[in-house]
Amino acid sequence: MSDNEFDGLNVVVSGGTGGLGRAVVDRLLGAGAHVFIPAFSTDEVERFDLASHKNISITPGQNLTDEAHVEAYYQGLPEIWASIHIAGGFAMAPLAETSKADFMRQMEMNALSSFLCSREAVKRMGAGGGRIVNIAARPALEPRTGAGMAAYTASKAAVAALTQALGEELAGDGILVNAVAPSILDTPPNRAAMADANFDLWPKVEEVAATIIHLASPENRVARSSVVAVYGKS
Repeated sequence: MSDNEFDGLNVVVSGGTGGLGRAVVDRLLGAGAHVFIPAFSTDEVERFDLASHKNISITPGQNLTDEAHVEAYYQGLPEIWASIHIAGGFAMAPLAETSKADFMRQMEMNALSSFLCSREAVKRMGAGGGRIVNIAARPALEPRTGAGMAAYTASKAAVAALTQALGEELAGDGILVNAVAPSILDTPPNRAAMADANFDLWPKVEEVAATIIHLASPENRVARSSVVAVYGKS
């Protein structure tokens, strides 16, 4: 990515206050973007070390599984170039212990939020087109790795399918839609949860962020409908 590739461009990053989200936001700011972050709670904003940056507009109280909330949020934005959808959820449990509510919650947090944000983002993009980047996961591409987390796996597979369908539908409008599918990311919570793992094999958030930024950038003129595996060495 060249310097100031996003200069003067408006980019939405859902989940921008999390580990991967912060890495994406940091790169966008360095490239000159104005970043809009729909946050769920004020606690997120208070903990986010980039919240006061002059090129960040962060809005708490946003439920990205609520259609009216998402519509109102995007309608209040200026014209945007890109929308990056990192917000989501994770849960794992054996099938016998997974309720309908558990399943629907994963579908809403991952697939529905990506759908609603993609739909509303398209309405805020100009005649020159734009970019959408979703976040799938390794089990979306390799469902057998999703044993013990069937609801999560199904929801991320839906994100992957949505990405490919939208990539085909919107290409004629100059809107390129892609996704990345990370394996286990090297984050402090994941290290704590899997203390015996070989962390060197896990992809770093900065590395995954670099892929996301390329897909969202004006420099990406050809990639669409792709779900890019970002597994590192794992």
